[in-house]
This record gives sequence, structure tokens and C-alpha cells, in this order.
Amino acid sequence: MGILAGIMVPHPPMIVPAVGRGGEKQIEETTAAYERAAQFIADFKPDTVILSSPHSVMYGDYFHISPGTGAEGSFARFGAPQVSASVAYDTEFVSVLCDAAKNAVIPAGTLGERDASLDHGTMVPLYFLLQKYTDFKLVRIGLSGLSMSYHYKLGMEIARVSKALDRRAVYIASGDLSHKLQDYGPYGFAKEGPVYDERIMDVMGRAAFDELFDFDETFLDKAAECGHRSFVMMAGAFDRTALEVEKLSHQDVTGVGYGVCTYKVKTDADGEAVMDEDRAFLDKWEEKERDRRRKARDVEDGYVRLARLSLENYIITGEPITWETSGERILAGEVSEEAREALKKELTERQAGVFVSIHKEGRLRGCIGTIGPVTSMVANEIIVNAISASTRDPRFDPITRDELLSLEINVDVLSEPEPISSETELDVKRYGVIVTKGSRRGLLLPNLDGVDTIDEQLRIAKRKAGLDEEEQGVKLQRFEVVRHV
Repeated sequence: MGILAGIMVPHPPMIVPAVGRGGEKQIEETTAAYERAAQFIADFKPDTVILSSPHSVMYGDYFHISPGTGAEGSFARFGAPQVSASVAYDTEFVSVLCDAAKNAVIPAGTLGERDASLDHGTMVPLYFLLQKYTDFKLVRIGLSGLSMSYHYKLGMEIARVSKALDRRAVYIASGDLSHKLQDYGPYGFAKEGPVYDERIMDVMGRAAFDELFDFDETFLDKAAECGHRSFVMMAGAFDRTALEVEKLSHQDVTGVGYGVCTYKVKTDADGEAVMDEDRAFLDKWEEKERDRRRKARDVEDGYVRLARLSLENYIITGEPITWETSGERILAGEVSEEAREALKKELTERQAGVFVSIHKEGRLRGCIGTIGPVTSMVANEIIVNAISASTRDPRFDPITRDELLSLEINVDVLSEPEPISSETELDVKRYGVIVTKGSRRGLLLPNLDGVDTIDEQLRIAKRKAGLDEEEQGVKLQRFEVVRHV
């Protein structure tokens, strides 16, 4: 057997009449689609239901798989404690999945449970399914802050375990769409919200799962989506598998998007899943990423080449480079003698603060720098800070050798900070900001994705200084940067 089918469903508690108290009538189209999706799953008579929920236990760098023999939950926090559910977990499946994830170098397991009760991202799908079918065990998985590819890979392992254990398995990807679709909604409006809903329903309605990787992380944050990574994990469970897909509904009446789709694995005359190598979406995405990164490296300037050489050499050998031993390699990348001389002068005859920022698959992987110069020249500032950003940023584990080909690097060279008397002298695109109070100081670079207002810039800088976001009486400085990519 293995994964037989899956559904994409939302989880608004108000869809449960005891919670909605009449408000559920606003989303009757979603309710009708949910009923069809639940019956669709029930018709497969699954042994095991795998459910990914954005509201289960979630960590930035780890997938939590619910431990134990089972769990209970209710809608008590939504005013309906009488609506409850109790499910048994597929303990064998969980055990084998944890081992499979470990072998695949995916950080996942049953550690770190903070609340054993079923979350509403699980309860809403179960509310509908249990009315149709009850003879199954559950595997409940939380999302993480890890990249899309990790979510897809965990989905692939889920499919392998389902087949290895000969389970009749189905997948429920629980997740709302954008939370910022209407001014009157609980989260307000963002222009990215409707764009996300239109795109995601198009992608999921065609089962074009390769396009799930094309959603920029900053765009996803601004759209305030909920279930994207849940959908990606389900997509991984269908890797290389031919599907029949049906888009049942999409509603936007509460300011939050609700989408319902069903996916059935195509089978041959013997009942075996029909495989389709054109749907090896992770392989295709990784090849596209490798090609993109190769092209990007070809046009990196000397500042970034130096940062990359510094961190790569340190991670591989444990030894730092020096300008004296490596400078000629950096200068050799320039197209003319004149350009080489200009770059050498910039790197060796100037002092300045430098920040090195490292990203992987669209997410920050490390960033450390100096507000003012602490070495004899910009080149050494880059060498030292590249090592620190890749191995000593306390927010992240040190970068490993296996990650080196996946990294994108920026180098920001700072102007000398100047004091300002008011936040009106700031511009988030042009100026970075330094906030100081007593011995506490926080810095934020300019022109960062997702930081669009001065208020946001100051709040983040204050947090980095260890200050309350509303802290008054702080000293402000601004600076400009030259960003090298």
C-alpha cells in the first residue's frame, strides 16, 4: 500500500456550529467542500492518517512528531468544551518515521512536547473525518522554521514509511491561506494576501507542486499565510506520483482564506501507484537552484568572493585565511588590471565597519559585523566577520561543509555613523539605524526584506539591544551602507 490520497483543508474553529453559533453560515461553501473531502478520505478506509498542522508543537529547526499512544482535544478555548475528540496514535509508524528522518539527516522526532492536547489545526479536520470514519490511527506532525525543501523531504520519508509498513495511508494537510484578505478581517489587509490566495489555489488546484518552492519567504510573511509548509510536506509525500486532483472550494468572506482540494493517487491494473518521473519536483528544484547559484557566483564581486573564500576555507580546514596569502586569488577575478588595482586599494587602504550576511534558501543563516573598524583594513574586516557569521552567530548552529554550495552571501560596508535628533531623519531604504541606551546598543541594516517602515526598523533595533520595543529616551544614529552581492 502506501499513501493513497490526501486533502488540503483549512481549520477555522467557527466552522463547528457549537463554536460558530450561526457564524458558520458565512462559510457554507467551505463546509460543504469539507464534508466532501472527509468522505473522500473515509472511502479509502485508511489504517493511518498523517496530519500536518501549523498549530501543533513548532520549532525553528526541528519537526515535532507527537509522541505517546494517543491524545485528546476539544474546542474549549473557543467556547465549546463539549465538542471533543480522542484518537490513538500509530506508534509503530512514528518510531519508524523518526529513524527514517534521522537517516535522511532531517531534524525530526518526538522530543520537546509542550502540550499533548490536540490543537485546533488537528481538531477541525478530525471533527469532519470522525463523522465519516473512525477506524484509523493518527500521526500528527508540526511544521518548522526550516526550509521548504526540508518539509518536502520529510513528506518523502512519510511516503516511504507508509509503503514499508504496508499501511493504507492518507495525508491531511491542514492550513488556512492568507490571513490578510480584508480590512474588516481580524488581521487587516495586505496587498500580498489576495495575490497569495490566487497563486496557491492555482498551484494546488493543478497539483503543480514544483511551484510551491517559488513563493518568496518575505512574500509569505507579508501575506500572513498559515499552511504553506503543510502543503509542501504533503507534496513531498506525493513525490514522483501521478495524481487526480479536484479543487472543491475557495472562500474569502472572513478576511482569512479557506481552500479545499483533494488528491487521489492514480493506480494501474494491479492497484499499484502510477509513478511519474516528471513529478520528481525536489530533484528539479535542487538542480534549478544549483544552476542559479552557479550563475550568481559568476557575477559576485571581490568583497563577496573574499567573504566566501574566508568562510569556506575556515569551515573546511579550521584555519583562517589572510589577505597576504589569498588576496591574489580575489583580485584575479577582476576583468582588467585597472579593476584589480581599484579593488586592492578599496580592500587594503581603507578602514570601515563591515557586516557579512549569509542566507540559505531565502532564510537568514548567519549575520555578524562591526559597527566601526576593528582591524587594519576592510579586507581583514571581511575575513574575520565572514568566519563569525558562519560559525559564531548565537542564533544559528555553525554552518557545515555540506551547506557551502547552498549559501548566498552579502557584504555591507558601513559609513561612519552620525547622530540624529529624531526618527524623522531616518529612511529604511537608505539608512541603517543604531539605538543606544546606557550600555545597550542595537543595530539594524537598511533596505532589509520585510522591514518597510521606520517604526518597524526601530522596534527591531531596540529588541536587538535588549530593550523594550516602546523604550523611550534612546540615542539614535544613522549610517549608510554599500551592499556587495
